[in-house]
Amino acid sequence: MSLPLSQLNALWGPPLARVDTGNAIERVSTDSRSDLTGALFVPLVGDRFDGHSFLMTALETAEAAVAQQGRITPEMVARAGELGKPLWAVADTQLAYQQLGRLWRRHLGAPVVAVTGSAGKTTTRELIRAVLAPLGPVLASSGNENNDVGVPLTLLKGDTTTAAYVVEMGMRGLGEIERLSLCAEPDVAVITNIGTAHIGRLGSREAIAQAKTEITAALVPEGLVVIPAGDPLLEAALARGWQGRVRRVALADEVSGFDAALPAADLVGSLEEGQQLRLEQGPLLPLPLEGRHNARNFLLALAVAQELGVPLAEQGAAPWAVAVPGGRSRKLQVAGVEVLDETYNASPESMLAALELLAHQPLAAGGRRYAVLGTMLELGEHSLALHRQVAERAKQLRLDGLVIVDAGAEGEAMQAAAEGLARLARVAEPEAAAAPLGAWLCPGDVVLLKASRAVALERLLPLLGCSGGRP
Repeated sequence: MSLPLSQLNALWGPPLARVDTGNAIERVSTDSRSDLTGALFVPLVGDRFDGHSFLMTALETAEAAVAQQGRITPEMVARAGELGKPLWAVADTQLAYQQLGRLWRRHLGAPVVAVTGSAGKTTTRELIRAVLAPLGPVLASSGNENNDVGVPLTLLKGDTTTAAYVVEMGMRGLGEIERLSLCAEPDVAVITNIGTAHIGRLGSREAIAQAKTEITAALVPEGLVVIPAGDPLLEAALARGWQGRVRRVALADEVSGFDAALPAADLVGSLEEGQQLRLEQGPLLPLPLEGRHNARNFLLALAVAQELGVPLAEQGAAPWAVAVPGGRSRKLQVAGVEVLDETYNASPESMLAALELLAHQPLAAGGRRYAVLGTMLELGEHSLALHRQVAERAKQLRLDGLVIVDAGAEGEAMQAAAEGLARLARVAEPEAAAAPLGAWLCPGDVVLLKASRAVALERLLPLLGCSGGRP
């Protein structure tokens, strides 16, 4: 694929170096170390780096470049002219990068699915990628490519073979998802839930709902929003900014508890034995991932599949290739102990969902269930109460043991709430959790590991053992 350079004049006006813009670019790069042949170079500016430092070198091989006003030198302009390379001046190279992502996406014309929510974004993204596979090559965000740089990066990876995009959108404050929506111009927007992640920054669930529903800012007018049914906060926030189509999903045993004044679910599924989901007026499908929360995420993905023309009947024809990144929905076997690796990140909602998953794990004879829980970040004044809530749920589920990884006030609150569990320990660092676990764990046991990213709970994994004995 190639993009005519002349189209960039419509974005930014004529280039500083008045040269021929009749050529085309094959890709966009922000890395001066990469092969820039046929590329447009965009020097991004960060807290600890400035890509403009490498602009002169990049011009030697790049097809063209942009530069930020105030950082352009006469030498840059002169060199671009000598080389016959167009050099555009822009107010903000990060915004220019997003504009390029949008332009590239329009040029390709492949449908874009955008995904946000307080929890489950990445898992839902991967489920959507899997169910859309019958369409052809599906390009999705990877790693942490869910921000101002990651979203355009994902869009710019597309080529003429791309059948669909699945773009994850994260945020830490108001206005961020709106920018990402303007960049991606999605055809379908998915909101997994409205929880309490980042409530310390935004102050309330109402503000979180406002931030998440910004995903509709540039949703195409004929587009679709897919949400879980039964959330009045989400419904109210969505109605303020979107008057178009909405499709709602729910698990069958949840429907009776919904407010009758809220819109009904359009796609309903019942969880059945053997990790299967039976759709109302539809087929029985195997669940790609365990847990009620993942069944709900799967319903969101199936609604997207239907919207983009993939019949639900085709979804059970072959196993899904769901590649969830490490530290999410991953099962490991360590010396006969099953480890539920949820170490990547944590919010109150995902903590509670993981505990429910642990509580429903089948056990071998004599097997027991344990959890190692670290802290959750950015909860502000709600932090102690939310940490207590998680520990109280662990106690209600009658876990056989709990290790809390935190030496501060949150860890103290969790410990107090969990008093009464048969085995309870509190440590300051992940590695220190190996001591109580080493005394408790035996082959046949199941242990959950979950905490916010900053806790780095994965450091515990290589230290797990099973030297404990049955009581």
